[in-house]
Amino acid sequence: MLSPSGFIQPRNSKMLVGEVYFWTNTVKDWKLLLRSDKYKELIINTWRVLALKELISVYGFVIIIKDLKHNHPMTLNHFKVDEQEREYRIWQRDPLAILMDSKEKVEQKLEYTHNNPLQEHWQLADRPENYFWSSAKFYEDGEDQFGFLTDYRERF
Repeated sequence: MLSPSGFIQPRNSKMLVGEVYFWTNTVKDWKLLLRSDKYKELIINTWRVLALKELISVYGFVIIIKDLKHNHPMTLNHFKVDEQEREYRIWQRDPLAILMDSKEKVEQKLEYTHNNPLQEHWQLADRPENYFWSSAKFYEDGEDQFGFLTDYRERF
């Protein structure tokens, strides 16, 4: 039997409309699916559309599966699951959602997020604002190169 949310089991991360959350999600089994820029661009474009529509919830990226079926069928096989509700799972279940109820929490998570590409095991940039796939440059120079960012200081 499905729960009211549409999942067989209740989700651990629950969010309330109108609140701010630190949201982290991981590709299933930590596979390197997002190495290709086209998938990062897909996510950016999805966030842009959702922001323009003033929506706050992302439920999935079906287009990834369609692209994988067409262009990378062997890669898609790594995401095949034996589940009643779906044939493939790109994202791990139960992403982490942490309520951000203070400016200090938001700033701590932003610093953590922006510095993540600099970690020794990633080494993707020498400074946070030099990593393209990040909002760090937005906070450095105020320019929203993605077209959907909102400064947290407008909220807190």
